Amino acid sequence: MPQSQEPRADIGLIGLAVMGQNLALNMNDKGHTVAVFNRTVSKVDDFINGPAAGRDTLIGAKTLEALIAALKPPRRVMLMVKAGQPVDDFLGQLTPHLARGDIVIDGGNSNFQDTIRRCSQLEQQGLRYIGTGISGGEEGARHGPSIMPGGSREAWPHVKGIFQAIAAKVDGEPCCDWIGDNGAGHFVKMVHNGIEYGDMELICEAYALMRAAGLAAGEMQEVFAEWNRSELNSYLIEITADILGKVDDQTGKPLVEVILDAAGQKGTGKWAVISALDMGVPLTLIAEAVFARCLSAMKQQRVAVSKVFRGPRPKFRIDLPSFLEDLRKALFASKIISYTQGFQLMREAAKE
Repeated sequence: MPQSQEPRADIGLIGLAVMGQNLALNMNDKGHTVAVFNRTVSKVDDFINGPAAGRDTLIGAKTLEALIAALKPPRRVMLMVKAGQPVDDFLGQLTPHLARGDIVIDGGNSNFQDTIRRCSQLEQQGLRYIGTGISGGEEGARHGPSIMPGGSREAWPHVKGIFQAIAAKVDGEPCCDWIGDNGAGHFVKMVHNGIEYGDMELICEAYALMRAAGLAAGEMQEVFAEWNRSELNSYLIEITADILGKVDDQTGKPLVEVILDAAGQKGTGKWAVISALDMGVPLTLIAEAVFARCLSAMKQQRVAVSKVFRGPRPKFRIDLPSFLEDLRKALFASKIISYTQGFQLMREAAKE
C-alpha cells in the first residue's frame, strides 16, 4: 500500500502476531487510523493484503521511519512484542525517531519492575511511557479486551479515547481505566494472571475429585456446564465444559485423557508469588498453583516414580448430587480466597 504524504495515523502498532493484528483491526473498527510495522516485513504485506484488505485507514509501514512519519503528533506507538529484551531492543531503535511528548506503549506481559525502569528512562528523554496489561487473549483483542494502563500519567488523556473505545464493556462501562504510576498497570496484570493460575488449579482439583468419584468425562462436562449457569459462571468454567465434551479423532477417547499432563507457564504467576514474599503477603493459593505447574512439568520424574510407588487410589461411597453441590460450593469459596489474596497483594503494593 502506498504511504501517506501527510501524517494521518492516530496510533502506530509494532508486532503483527495474532494479538497485534486483532488489536489493530479492533482500533480500526472503532474509527481510528492505524499504522502497523513488523520486524519481518513480509508480515506487514500479509496483514495489509489479508485480514486488513480493503481498509484504507490501515497503513502498512516497511520501516520504523515510515511508521513514525505516518503518525499524528503527539505520536503514539504501541509495542506488541515478546516481553523482556525484545522490548528494550525496540525502544533503542524507536526512541531516536521520536520527539518530546511522544508516547510509547508496551502492551506485552512485561515484568512491572522493567516497566518502572523503562518509564523512568523515557521520561528522562522527554518521552512518555505506558505499560499496559491486556487480558482476553486473541478473541478479546479483536472484540473487546480488559486493558490495564499505567506509567506516565500525563500520557493517559492521549490514549484514553482509543483504549476505552476498544475495551470490553460491562453495563456500558469500559473495562479500562488508569491504574497508576510507573509499573502499576503491569503489576495489576501480573496479579490478574496469578489469580487465573489459581482458578485453573482449582478447576483441576475439582476434576480430580470428580474422577476419583467415578465420573466420566461426558458426565463431568454436564456438571461444569451446569456450574457455568451458577455463580461460578466464567470463561474458564465454560471452556472446561467445552474441552470435557471433545473427543479425540485418532483414539476415540475423550480429548482430556490424551493431552499431555504437563503445564507450561510464562512467568507472571511466579512473579506474583515473588512479589508477595517480598511484601509479606500470604499468597498461598496462587503459590500452590504455581508449584502445581512446576510439578506437572516434571513428567519424566513422575513416570519413573509411578513404576516403583503406587499412591493411594481413593474409592469412596457418595451421595452424588450432595457431593457435587458440596464441590461446587468448595470451588466457589476457594475462588473467593484466591481473589482476596490477589487484592491483598495489590493493596500492599499500592502502599509502596
